[in-house]
Amino acid sequence: MLSPEFLLTAFIVVVAPGTGVVYTLATGLGRGRVASLAAATGCTGATVLHLGAALIGLAALLHTSALLFLIVKYAGVAYLIWLAIQTLRDKGPVRFEPDRSARTLWQTAWTGFVINVLNPKISIFFVAFLPQFMSGDPARSLAEILVLGGTFVVLTFLVFVVYGQLASFVRDRVLASQRAMAWFRRVTAAAFAMMGARLALPDA
Repeated sequence: MLSPEFLLTAFIVVVAPGTGVVYTLATGLGRGRVASLAAATGCTGATVLHLGAALIGLAALLHTSALLFLIVKYAGVAYLIWLAIQTLRDKGPVRFEPDRSARTLWQTAWTGFVINVLNPKISIFFVAFLPQFMSGDPARSLAEILVLGGTFVVLTFLVFVVYGQLASFVRDRVLASQRAMAWFRRVTAAAFAMMGARLALPDA
């Protein structure tokens, strides 16, 4: 069931930069190892929710209901644009300076959850991606979805944790450089803005 082809494809999908990756990296740089774990947990939690949505057919509903899909889609676009603006202003949940706020790990995780849950294409991704590696036997379909989807979720968490830990490893050097902080702030804001714009495209 867990073929090398599935594992390789899933790994490539997870490693590819996305909103969750950018947020986890930014959190690791700005707030350190523990906060990056909270970010990775929140982002992965949204992936679990999307997998559950695929299991109960919500992904198919999003695919067939143009209005519902657009509502969720543009809510995600608005949130990403807001994140981009707040990142540039350094007043939002993504920060590139020593964090002296009272922001909790729960709030960090919640932001990661919202970032990923507002992307309806993750649910549709499960519907389009997992069947490619299933046997086609209806009697085994639920078990196969759980195993394949669960493996994807675990892989997502592990990759996000690695990203966050690597970012936190260079945190002190980055925070010590005003130029580096400004550069990362701009790059992160631009990444959020581009992902929002890409999500807003009709064929995105």
